[in-house]
Amino acid sequence: MKKIRKVLDGLTTSSPGGTIGSPSCGSAAGTPTAAATPKEIDIQETLVSENFQLCKTVRHGFPYQPTALAFDPVQKILAIGSRSGGVRILGRPGVDCYCQHESGAAVLQLQFLINEGALVTACADDTLHLWNLRQRRPAVLHSLKFNRERITFCHLPFQSKWLYVGTERGNTHIVNIESFILSGYVIMWNKAIELSTKTHPGPVVHLSDSPKDEGKLLIGFESGTIVQWDLRGKKADFRMHYDEAIHSVGWHHEGKQFMCSHSDGSLTMWNLRNTTRPFQVTFPHGKVQKDGRKESCKPILKVEYKTSRNSEPFIIFSGGLSYDKAGRRPTLTIMHGKAITVLEMDYPIVEFMALCETPYNNEVQEPYAVVVLLEKDLIVVDLTQSNFPVFENPYPMDIHESPVTCTAYFAECPPDIIPILYSIGAKHKKTGYSQKEWPISGGTWTLGSHTYPEIIITGHADGSIKFWDASAITLQMLYKLKTSKVFEKLKPGEGRAAELVEEDPFAIQMVSWCPQSRIFCVVGISAHIILYRFSKYDANTQIVSLEVRLQCESEDVISPSENENNPCFSEPGSHSPQPHHQHPASPGAGTPEGVKDSIPCIKVKDRMVRVPPGYQAELVIQLLWVDGEPPQQITSLDINSAYGLLAFGNCNGLAVVDYLQKTILLCMSTLDLYGAADPYQRLTRSPRRNRQSTSEFCMRGLSNFYSDSKKRIRTSYQSLTELSDNQQSIDMERSKSPTSDHVNGHCTSPTSQLCSAGKPRVPMVPEGPRLTRRGPGRPPFRKAQSAACMEISLPVSHTEVGYASRRAMLQQFHGVTMYSHDEHHTSAPYCWSERESRENSFSRSRSSSVSSIDRDTKEAITTLQFAESYGRKNDPVPTPCLWVGTSLGVVLVIPMSIPTDQEERMEEPVTIGPSGAVLMLKGSVLRFGFLDLMGALIQSPYEVWRDLNAPENPDRPRKRKLVNFSPSSSQDTCGEGHLAVVCSERQAKVFLMPSQSCLFVHNITESSFVLRADVVSVCNSVCLACFCANGHIMTISLPSLRPMMDINYLPLTDMRIARTFCFTNGGQALYLSSPTEIQRITYSQEMCDNLQEMLGELFTPIETPEAQNRGFLKGFFGGNANTFDREELFGEASAGKASRSLAQHIPGQAGMEGMKVAASGVVGDLARARIALDERGQRLGELEDRTALMMTSAETFSKHAHELMLKCKDKKWYQF
Repeated sequence: MKKIRKVLDGLTTSSPGGTIGSPSCGSAAGTPTAAATPKEIDIQETLVSENFQLCKTVRHGFPYQPTALAFDPVQKILAIGSRSGGVRILGRPGVDCYCQHESGAAVLQLQFLINEGALVTACADDTLHLWNLRQRRPAVLHSLKFNRERITFCHLPFQSKWLYVGTERGNTHIVNIESFILSGYVIMWNKAIELSTKTHPGPVVHLSDSPKDEGKLLIGFESGTIVQWDLRGKKADFRMHYDEAIHSVGWHHEGKQFMCSHSDGSLTMWNLRNTTRPFQVTFPHGKVQKDGRKESCKPILKVEYKTSRNSEPFIIFSGGLSYDKAGRRPTLTIMHGKAITVLEMDYPIVEFMALCETPYNNEVQEPYAVVVLLEKDLIVVDLTQSNFPVFENPYPMDIHESPVTCTAYFAECPPDIIPILYSIGAKHKKTGYSQKEWPISGGTWTLGSHTYPEIIITGHADGSIKFWDASAITLQMLYKLKTSKVFEKLKPGEGRAAELVEEDPFAIQMVSWCPQSRIFCVVGISAHIILYRFSKYDANTQIVSLEVRLQCESEDVISPSENENNPCFSEPGSHSPQPHHQHPASPGAGTPEGVKDSIPCIKVKDRMVRVPPGYQAELVIQLLWVDGEPPQQITSLDINSAYGLLAFGNCNGLAVVDYLQKTILLCMSTLDLYGAADPYQRLTRSPRRNRQSTSEFCMRGLSNFYSDSKKRIRTSYQSLTELSDNQQSIDMERSKSPTSDHVNGHCTSPTSQLCSAGKPRVPMVPEGPRLTRRGPGRPPFRKAQSAACMEISLPVSHTEVGYASRRAMLQQFHGVTMYSHDEHHTSAPYCWSERESRENSFSRSRSSSVSSIDRDTKEAITTLQFAESYGRKNDPVPTPCLWVGTSLGVVLVIPMSIPTDQEERMEEPVTIGPSGAVLMLKGSVLRFGFLDLMGALIQSPYEVWRDLNAPENPDRPRKRKLVNFSPSSSQDTCGEGHLAVVCSERQAKVFLMPSQSCLFVHNITESSFVLRADVVSVCNSVCLACFCANGHIMTISLPSLRPMMDINYLPLTDMRIARTFCFTNGGQALYLSSPTEIQRITYSQEMCDNLQEMLGELFTPIETPEAQNRGFLKGFFGGNANTFDREELFGEASAGKASRSLAQHIPGQAGMEGMKVAASGVVGDLARARIALDERGQRLGELEDRTALMMTSAETFSKHAHELMLKCKDKKWYQF
């Protein structure tokens, strides 16, 4: 508990607030001022550093780039491995666990220790890992690294502790699962094949024990050779040869025959009685051509041969289609008797597995479902019904149905919002699923006591919005909203949007949601904003459209000195309210024919439309083309239901809309917002040579992250599987300059959404003709940028000059200077050299002047927030205000006058006077927060939700009910003021309003910049949470701005994470960890402590089903499989020790962590002694190997010497 006292009397630059940060903490000119009267603020801060701890909670979505699949038929849990080394383990809904290999190597194969609570993973770095699943957070118990050979296939028989490992050299090794030590028993490839064979059989592609006799091991080599190895006799029983390569093998449960799939699309059936050739060869999808030859078919990558008691066997395989038809979709074929069913899949099949009733391979299998792992989906097919329906997937595997472009996270939502969203969304669910329960039902999960309503909102490239129930660390889809239904359908190649982003004109950029009033606002890539209201009733409505000209004239940008007095908006009526179908005249209205002017990007439906229950569009706001130049991207948005106002801004200016009266209240350039309080001197410049229209190289929308130069960002979702993270290159890029404000030359801060014209990049030679064919303002890309697709490929050329700062990079992208007073720029080939070489740090000189910037500087609106505050220093009471933050670190407070009576509100105009306070910070302003004088968070006022489409009730007329929060929690101090928290990319400041005095300053980072900042409630208190571009997550106390936590969480921050990271209350955050997955984390110690209770149990004690009684005759004639003792055969006593250089045993993470915890006591000493003994034993083992080698050499030498002695013994001396 820390008590903070801050005396404001006589506040000067020498005060703590002035010495910590910039001296621009006071008035509009940046001069610190004293408070009007001496006051003392006593705030009890309850947060301490012990309240914060960072850890991952749960990962949602489909595993990105899956590679392997496994299923435990007793525990009924499923495991999926991925190319990045991740393992997802799924059970019943709520049981969802993510594990990650430290090496990051791709998972090649997964093997459950059935009903043992353990999992073996084989990775691409030739390492085997044993995972303990008997804990909520699985950990690695043992690892075994193969040094000489590459692992290609693994097989673990049921109820066996010996794992068979096949290698690329064709050898088969055996590993003890309990100790994870290699057995001395090895099946060498040259012993397995016939001595007459002249070629190597290839890698081992299959291993399985015979259902008839566990002492027989079937080994399949890639070349087409199959060997049944007698483990007891250490010899081959038989060898089979086929001309085509083998991909997989499946046994009949009786062990008398098996089936193989081959590379020519054929299936072969082999009988153990006749091993010379297969007794049946079929081409399931190969037709006989006219000339009598079979069609060439694709390989059958896997086949499963499963028997059933009451029907014919199931033969299930993937692939095998003929090559004749191009563009055919991947298929899974199910052959059941004479019926052949071909199931077409949306994506390529990675792996499939039949789910059977019994874990024993020598019993009738009775398959009841098939799990099919696709590249981007997971489906389960019901085999018990003749039409093979699909089970409804309870997991959120369709987050990436359309690429995710933005996210929002809301905790502590109103409790009634989730049920009502679910009830409406359930009406639109798909039908035709299997009526049976989801077969993957293992594990246990309870709701827990530390849960509260949480909602995650995702915006997508196709214009859809998804609401997800995220309560209790689960994720379930509630409701889907399609914003494209508001607009007319675009024909291919038509419309202004088609010229901007041809395939995704409705992509979502940002969302704003008020859960209390249920008002929802969406910003789209085509410079449009849609306002939705929620209703439980359907309605017939006509969508109102407002058109706004928020565009600087090109003359002002290119040659500002031609008309210095012209503001950014030359029309006199641009500041006054306008009717919704009227927009002010413009000098550009008389442009030559063919130049687009005063038209929106996409057309809104202008007829009555019937809207279903749920979110219904009420208002659409569209920015217009001006003189052939497309509108700039919207960079900030805020909406307040109590005021009935909506504000948005971009790099040209600010607009405020009254959505109740459907009028535009304010439409001004950022420069005009200052009036006489402009903190900068904006100098004129002479006209440039080679005047060029900005529309020729305007980069619109999310696409401004794209580039047609060497810095390329993959945008098509179809190419996601080809992406790879170049960590080393990006780390080198990040280490170029300690003040670098970009990731790989692409802006990652919120202001990076700015879009305007810039100097054209020099395209590659083949790009030239294609660029000249584009119309004005048409960018060189096709698909809307998604947060899921922001993988970066760094330039390899050393001639490209990196950006000195984020501002210089923004200038490159947008063709305008984006200056901040805390940065210095260096020249770059694409920038205006005379401006970049100028020093632009905002530092107070000895005179009263301030640093100047150019008149054509574009200052973007980066953040907006409505609040009850003080617009001027002498305001006695708080009034509705709009807080505006810009890319130059300037904060504007704009007071407003809003009628309070409901009838007056709908008739009287809202007045706005942009002449309020001006505050300064370093870097782009990111976030506002407001505290009362007791340190409690002040919520924004809101309107209680009312259904406008509900039937009229004369007794209870529908009136607006507003909920307003006073700036002070106590009646005595009401009206004395409040604290304003402002966070920028570089620093955070706390101001006392209305005196505008800066109380606290904290420089958050010097070597990086803040990507996301939020004022959040944690542990019944408030703090500032920040996420930096260098991967650090920080929490800062309020209002004293003391650092509480600073953890380097992400070693590499890419564009996807930068665009989707967001904090929420309760100490939680999320980001898009891959194009298909959402990762949730917590920075609260309390939640970390309760996490074990919230997670599901993967392992539940279940009795292993008993094997069926085989009967006397089967046991007598079926061999002596039950008498096979693997321990006696593979143990050290009989097989000896394997060479230590062949594989290296590595202790697991769980054991290492336990030793670290006990390192301070006697247990730690014992652990260290044990490690030393293990190392000594390893060295002794190596010495033993060397000694054995020396003894062998000595014996060989002795043998040769003895032979030589016998040869020379009877010879005379003259015979030598």
